[in-house]
Amino acid sequence: MRVLVGFLLCFALVCLALALGPTAARAADWPSQPVTMIVPFAPGGPTDVLARVLQPFLAQELGQAVVVENVPGGGGVAGALRVAKAAVDSPLFVLGSVGTHAMSQSSHRKPPYSAADDFRPVILLADAPLVLAVRKDLPASGLREFIAYARANQAKMQFGSAGVGTSTHVGCVLLNQTLGVDVVHVPYRGGGPATQDLIAGRIDYLCSYVANAVAAAKRGQAKVLATLAATRVAAFADVSTAEEQGLAGFDISAWSAFFLPKSASNQAVARLNAAASRALDAPAVNERFREIGFVAAARERRAPEYLKRFVDSEIRKWAEPIRKSGVVED
Repeated sequence: MRVLVGFLLCFALVCLALALGPTAARAADWPSQPVTMIVPFAPGGPTDVLARVLQPFLAQELGQAVVVENVPGGGGVAGALRVAKAAVDSPLFVLGSVGTHAMSQSSHRKPPYSAADDFRPVILLADAPLVLAVRKDLPASGLREFIAYARANQAKMQFGSAGVGTSTHVGCVLLNQTLGVDVVHVPYRGGGPATQDLIAGRIDYLCSYVANAVAAAKRGQAKVLATLAATRVAAFADVSTAEEQGLAGFDISAWSAFFLPKSASNQAVARLNAAASRALDAPAVNERFREIGFVAAARERRAPEYLKRFVDSEIRKWAEPIRKSGVVED
Protein backbone atom coordinates (compact mmCIF):
# COMPACT_ATOMS: atom_id res chain seq x y z
CA MET A 1 0.00 0.00 0.00
CA ARG A 2 2.82 2.42 0.89
CA VAL A 3 4.47 1.69 -2.43
CA LEU A 4 1.21 2.41 -4.25
CA VAL A 5 0.67 5.66 -2.34
CA GLY A 6 4.24 6.72 -3.04
CA PHE A 7 3.84 5.93 -6.72
CA LEU A 8 0.61 7.92 -6.94
CA LEU A 9 2.18 10.87 -5.14
CA CYS A 10 5.17 10.89 -7.48
CA PHE A 11 2.88 10.59 -10.48
CA ALA A 12 0.84 13.56 -9.27
CA LEU A 13 3.95 15.67 -8.75
CA VAL A 14 5.25 14.82 -12.22
CA CYS A 15 1.90 15.80 -13.74
CA LEU A 16 1.94 19.07 -11.82
CA ALA A 17 5.49 19.84 -12.97
CA LEU A 18 4.54 19.13 -16.57
CA ALA A 19 1.51 21.39 -16.28
CA LEU A 20 3.41 24.25 -14.67
CA GLY A 21 6.64 23.76 -16.58
CA PRO A 22 5.83 25.80 -19.69
CA THR A 23 4.32 28.63 -17.64
CA ALA A 24 7.25 28.71 -15.26
CA ALA A 25 9.68 28.64 -18.16
CA ARG A 26 7.89 31.50 -19.90
CA ALA A 27 7.96 33.57 -16.71
CA ALA A 28 11.67 32.85 -16.18
CA ASP A 29 12.53 33.77 -19.77
CA TRP A 30 10.47 36.98 -19.99
CA PRO A 31 10.52 38.41 -22.52
CA SER A 32 10.79 35.34 -24.75
CA GLN A 33 9.25 37.21 -27.69
CA PRO A 34 8.96 40.80 -28.94
CA VAL A 35 6.96 43.01 -26.57
CA THR A 36 4.53 45.81 -27.34
CA MET A 37 4.49 49.14 -25.55
CA ILE A 38 0.97 50.55 -25.75
CA VAL A 39 0.97 54.35 -26.03
CA PRO A 40 -2.61 55.39 -25.23
CA PHE A 41 -2.43 58.61 -27.24
CA ALA A 42 -2.02 59.63 -30.87
CA PRO A 43 1.39 59.72 -32.59
CA GLY A 44 3.32 62.95 -32.18
CA GLY A 45 2.16 63.73 -28.67
CA PRO A 46 4.45 63.95 -25.62
CA THR A 47 3.72 60.42 -24.41
CA ASP A 48 4.50 59.11 -27.89
CA VAL A 49 7.74 61.11 -27.96
CA LEU A 50 8.72 59.65 -24.58
CA ALA A 51 8.01 56.14 -25.87
CA ARG A 52 10.18 56.67 -28.95
CA VAL A 53 13.06 57.96 -26.82
CA LEU A 54 12.99 54.89 -24.55
CA GLN A 55 12.21 52.27 -27.21
CA PRO A 56 15.74 51.49 -28.52
CA PHE A 57 17.26 51.43 -25.04
CA LEU A 58 14.60 49.04 -23.77
CA ALA A 59 15.08 46.75 -26.76
CA GLN A 60 18.81 46.63 -26.10
CA GLU A 61 18.37 45.90 -22.39
CA LEU A 62 15.62 43.30 -22.85
CA GLY A 63 17.20 41.54 -25.81
CA GLN A 64 13.91 41.64 -27.70
CA ALA A 65 12.24 44.00 -30.14
CA VAL A 66 10.01 46.60 -28.49
CA VAL A 67 7.11 47.63 -30.71
CA VAL A 68 5.36 50.95 -30.02
CA GLU A 69 1.63 50.81 -30.76
CA ASN A 70 -0.53 53.91 -30.48
CA VAL A 71 -4.06 53.22 -29.18
CA PRO A 72 -5.69 56.65 -28.76
CA GLY A 73 -9.17 57.33 -27.46
CA GLY A 74 -11.02 58.24 -24.29
CA GLY A 75 -8.25 60.46 -22.96
CA GLY A 76 -5.88 57.49 -22.85
CA VAL A 77 -8.40 55.11 -21.29
CA ALA A 78 -8.81 52.95 -24.41
CA GLY A 79 -5.14 52.00 -24.57
CA ALA A 80 -4.82 51.44 -20.84
CA LEU A 81 -7.96 49.29 -20.86
CA ARG A 82 -6.45 47.04 -23.52
CA VAL A 83 -3.56 46.23 -21.19
CA ALA A 84 -5.83 45.91 -18.15
CA LYS A 85 -7.77 43.18 -20.00
CA ALA A 86 -4.74 41.49 -21.57
CA ALA A 87 -4.53 37.70 -21.48
CA VAL A 88 -2.10 35.80 -19.28
CA ASP A 89 1.41 35.81 -20.80
CA SER A 90 0.51 38.87 -22.90
CA PRO A 91 3.49 40.71 -24.39
CA LEU A 92 1.76 44.06 -23.74
CA PHE A 93 2.62 46.82 -21.31
CA VAL A 94 1.36 50.40 -21.19
CA LEU A 95 3.07 53.75 -20.94
CA GLY A 96 0.60 55.18 -18.47
CA SER A 97 0.24 58.71 -17.19
CA VAL A 98 -1.36 60.81 -14.48
CA GLY A 99 -4.40 60.93 -16.77
CA THR A 100 -4.76 57.19 -17.38
CA HIS A 101 -3.86 56.02 -13.88
CA ALA A 102 -4.99 58.79 -11.52
CA MET A 103 -7.37 61.34 -13.03
CA SER A 104 -9.36 58.68 -14.91
CA GLN A 105 -10.44 57.15 -11.63
CA SER A 106 -12.38 60.31 -10.74
CA SER A 107 -13.24 61.71 -14.17
CA HIS A 108 -15.49 58.70 -14.91
CA ARG A 109 -18.49 57.82 -12.77
CA LYS A 110 -17.77 54.16 -13.48
CA PRO A 111 -14.08 53.84 -14.45
CA PRO A 112 -13.58 51.00 -16.96
CA TYR A 113 -10.66 49.66 -14.94
CA SER A 114 -9.08 50.01 -11.52
CA ALA A 115 -5.71 51.68 -11.80
CA ALA A 116 -4.76 50.22 -8.42
CA ASP A 117 -5.91 46.61 -8.99
CA ASP A 118 -5.88 45.86 -12.73
CA PHE A 119 -2.17 46.48 -13.39
CA ARG A 120 1.25 45.54 -12.07
CA PRO A 121 3.09 48.81 -11.38
CA VAL A 122 6.61 48.63 -12.83
CA ILE A 123 8.44 51.96 -12.67
CA LEU A 124 7.84 55.70 -12.46
CA LEU A 125 9.67 57.13 -15.46
CA ALA A 126 9.43 60.90 -15.48
CA ASP A 127 7.69 64.04 -14.34
CA ALA A 128 6.43 66.44 -17.00
CA PRO A 129 5.68 70.10 -16.17
CA LEU A 130 2.92 71.74 -18.19
CA VAL A 131 3.08 75.14 -19.88
CA LEU A 132 0.45 77.59 -21.09
CA ALA A 133 0.73 77.74 -24.90
CA VAL A 134 -1.42 80.15 -26.93
CA ARG A 135 -2.00 80.80 -30.63
CA LYS A 136 0.68 83.04 -32.10
CA ASP A 137 -1.63 85.98 -32.74
CA LEU A 138 -3.35 86.02 -29.36
CA PRO A 139 -2.75 89.57 -28.02
CA ALA A 140 -0.84 88.69 -24.85
CA SER A 141 2.87 88.43 -24.09
CA GLY A 142 2.58 87.23 -20.50
CA LEU A 143 0.17 85.63 -18.07
CA ARG A 144 -1.24 88.89 -16.72
CA GLU A 145 -2.17 90.06 -20.23
CA PHE A 146 -3.63 86.63 -20.98
CA ILE A 147 -5.80 86.81 -17.86
CA ALA A 148 -7.16 90.20 -18.87
CA TYR A 149 -7.83 89.02 -22.41
CA ALA A 150 -9.51 85.78 -21.29
CA ARG A 151 -11.79 87.55 -18.83
CA ALA A 152 -12.89 89.98 -21.54
CA ASN A 153 -13.27 87.41 -24.35
CA GLN A 154 -14.09 84.11 -22.61
CA ALA A 155 -17.45 83.70 -24.38
CA LYS A 156 -15.77 83.36 -27.78
CA MET A 157 -12.60 81.49 -26.76
CA GLN A 158 -11.75 77.77 -26.92
CA PHE A 159 -9.05 75.70 -25.28
CA GLY A 160 -7.86 72.28 -26.41
CA SER A 161 -6.60 69.17 -24.67
CA ALA A 162 -5.32 65.65 -25.34
CA GLY A 163 -8.74 64.32 -24.31
CA VAL A 164 -11.34 64.50 -21.57
CA GLY A 165 -9.85 63.75 -18.17
CA THR A 166 -6.21 64.07 -19.24
CA SER A 167 -3.74 66.27 -17.41
CA THR A 168 -3.89 68.80 -20.25
CA HIS A 169 -7.66 69.00 -19.81
CA VAL A 170 -7.84 69.07 -16.01
CA GLY A 171 -4.85 71.42 -15.88
CA CYS A 172 -6.65 74.01 -18.02
CA VAL A 173 -9.91 73.49 -16.12
CA LEU A 174 -8.09 74.34 -12.88
CA LEU A 175 -6.40 77.31 -14.56
CA ASN A 176 -9.77 78.59 -15.80
CA GLN A 177 -11.28 78.20 -12.34
CA THR A 178 -8.38 80.09 -10.82
CA LEU A 179 -8.82 82.91 -13.35
CA GLY A 180 -12.60 82.93 -12.98
CA VAL A 181 -13.34 82.27 -16.66
CA ASP A 182 -15.63 79.80 -18.44
CA VAL A 183 -14.15 78.75 -21.80
CA VAL A 184 -15.35 76.07 -24.25
CA HIS A 185 -13.28 72.87 -24.19
CA VAL A 186 -12.27 71.08 -27.42
CA PRO A 187 -10.94 67.55 -26.74
CA TYR A 188 -8.60 65.79 -29.17
CA ARG A 189 -7.21 62.25 -29.43
CA GLY A 190 -3.81 63.32 -28.16
CA GLY A 191 -1.56 66.30 -27.57
CA GLY A 192 -0.16 66.21 -31.10
CA PRO A 193 -3.49 66.89 -32.86
CA ALA A 194 -4.36 69.54 -30.28
CA THR A 195 -1.06 71.32 -30.90
CA GLN A 196 -1.65 71.25 -34.66
CA ASP A 197 -4.98 73.02 -34.21
CA LEU A 198 -3.35 75.55 -31.89
CA ILE A 199 -0.78 76.28 -34.60
CA ALA A 200 -3.59 76.60 -37.14
CA GLY A 201 -5.38 79.09 -34.86
CA ARG A 202 -8.49 76.91 -34.45
CA ILE A 203 -8.17 77.00 -30.66
CA ASP A 204 -6.88 79.79 -28.45
CA TYR A 205 -4.78 78.00 -25.86
CA LEU A 206 -3.56 74.69 -24.52
CA CYS A 207 -2.13 73.56 -21.20
CA SER A 208 0.59 71.67 -22.98
CA TYR A 209 3.43 69.31 -22.31
CA VAL A 210 6.77 70.97 -23.05
CA ALA A 211 7.47 68.32 -25.72
CA ASN A 212 4.57 69.59 -27.81
CA ALA A 213 5.05 73.29 -27.21
CA VAL A 214 8.79 73.63 -27.70
CA ALA A 215 8.97 73.06 -31.47
CA ALA A 216 5.94 75.27 -32.17
CA ALA A 217 7.36 78.06 -30.00
CA LYS A 218 10.81 77.90 -31.62
CA ARG A 219 9.24 78.22 -35.06
CA GLY A 220 7.06 81.13 -34.01
CA GLN A 221 3.90 79.06 -34.58
CA ALA A 222 2.68 79.52 -30.98
CA LYS A 223 3.64 81.41 -27.84
CA VAL A 224 4.39 80.05 -24.36
CA LEU A 225 3.29 82.52 -21.70
CA ALA A 226 3.88 80.64 -18.44
CA THR A 227 5.20 77.47 -16.88
CA LEU A 228 2.34 75.93 -14.90
CA ALA A 229 4.55 73.84 -12.60
CA ALA A 230 6.25 75.16 -9.47
CA THR A 231 9.65 75.59 -11.12
CA ARG A 232 10.85 76.71 -14.54
CA VAL A 233 11.87 74.14 -17.16
CA ALA A 234 15.12 74.07 -19.12
CA ALA A 235 13.42 74.26 -22.52
CA PHE A 236 11.75 77.54 -21.51
CA ALA A 237 14.23 78.88 -18.99
CA ASP A 238 13.23 82.49 -19.72
CA VAL A 239 9.50 81.80 -19.20
CA SER A 240 8.44 82.50 -15.62
CA THR A 241 6.08 80.27 -13.69
CA ALA A 242 2.42 81.03 -13.08
CA GLU A 243 3.27 81.61 -9.43
CA GLU A 244 6.01 84.08 -10.36
CA GLN A 245 3.39 85.90 -12.44
CA GLY A 246 0.91 86.23 -9.61
CA LEU A 247 -0.94 82.90 -9.22
CA ALA A 248 0.19 81.91 -5.75
CA GLY A 249 0.61 78.17 -5.19
CA PHE A 250 -0.38 77.19 -8.73
CA ASP A 251 1.39 73.93 -9.69
CA ILE A 252 0.25 71.62 -12.48
CA SER A 253 2.50 68.87 -13.80
CA ALA A 254 2.12 65.35 -15.16
CA TRP A 255 4.02 62.08 -14.92
CA SER A 256 4.53 58.86 -16.89
CA ALA A 257 5.12 55.25 -15.80
CA PHE A 258 5.17 51.67 -17.07
CA PHE A 259 2.45 49.20 -16.08
CA LEU A 260 2.15 45.50 -16.95
CA PRO A 261 -1.10 43.49 -16.92
CA LYS A 262 -2.10 42.25 -13.48
CA SER A 263 -1.28 38.67 -14.52
CA ALA A 264 2.38 39.52 -15.16
CA SER A 265 4.97 37.59 -13.16
CA ASN A 266 7.26 39.11 -10.56
CA GLN A 267 10.15 38.27 -12.88
CA ALA A 268 8.59 40.26 -15.73
CA VAL A 269 8.12 43.27 -13.44
CA ALA A 270 11.73 43.02 -12.28
CA ARG A 271 13.13 42.68 -15.82
CA LEU A 272 11.19 45.63 -17.23
CA ASN A 273 11.95 47.74 -14.16
CA ALA A 274 15.69 47.08 -14.44
CA ALA A 275 15.73 47.73 -18.19
CA ALA A 276 13.82 51.00 -17.86
CA SER A 277 15.95 52.18 -14.93
CA ARG A 278 19.14 51.61 -16.90
CA ALA A 279 17.61 53.49 -19.83
CA LEU A 280 16.82 56.45 -17.55
CA ASP A 281 20.48 56.55 -16.49
CA ALA A 282 21.74 56.75 -20.08
CA PRO A 283 23.25 60.19 -20.83
CA ALA A 284 21.57 60.29 -24.26
CA VAL A 285 18.15 59.73 -22.67
CA ASN A 286 18.71 62.42 -20.06
CA GLU A 287 19.82 64.90 -22.71
CA ARG A 288 16.75 64.18 -24.83
CA PHE A 289 14.52 64.47 -21.74
CA ARG A 290 15.88 67.94 -21.04
CA GLU A 291 15.14 68.97 -24.62
CA ILE A 292 11.50 67.86 -24.46
CA GLY A 293 10.76 68.90 -20.89
CA PHE A 294 10.73 65.58 -19.05
CA VAL A 295 12.53 65.06 -15.74
CA ALA A 296 13.70 61.48 -15.17
CA ALA A 297 12.53 59.96 -11.90
CA ALA A 298 15.23 59.83 -9.23
CA ARG A 299 16.51 56.34 -8.47
CA GLU A 300 14.79 56.23 -5.09
CA ARG A 301 11.43 56.72 -6.87
CA ARG A 302 11.82 53.89 -9.40
CA ALA A 303 10.81 50.81 -7.39
CA PRO A 304 7.48 49.09 -8.23
CA GLU A 305 6.45 49.47 -4.60
CA TYR A 306 7.02 53.21 -4.79
CA LEU A 307 4.89 53.47 -7.93
CA LYS A 308 2.04 51.60 -6.27
CA ARG A 309 2.03 54.01 -3.32
CA PHE A 310 2.44 56.98 -5.65
CA VAL A 311 -0.53 56.00 -7.84
CA ASP A 312 -2.71 55.53 -4.75
CA SER A 313 -1.73 59.00 -3.50
CA GLU A 314 -2.29 60.58 -6.93
CA ILE A 315 -5.78 59.09 -7.20
CA ARG A 316 -6.62 60.67 -3.84
CA LYS A 317 -4.91 63.96 -4.75
CA TRP A 318 -6.96 64.54 -7.90
CA ALA A 319 -10.33 63.23 -6.74
CA GLU A 320 -11.53 66.43 -5.08
CA PRO A 321 -10.28 68.93 -7.70
CA ILE A 322 -11.89 66.86 -10.46
CA ARG A 323 -15.16 66.59 -8.53
CA LYS A 324 -15.23 70.35 -8.02
CA SER A 325 -14.40 70.99 -11.66
CA GLY A 326 -17.36 68.99 -12.93
CA VAL A 327 -15.10 67.05 -15.33
CA VAL A 328 -16.93 63.74 -14.95
CA GLU A 329 -18.10 61.37 -17.70
CA ASP A 330 -20.47 58.43 -17.54
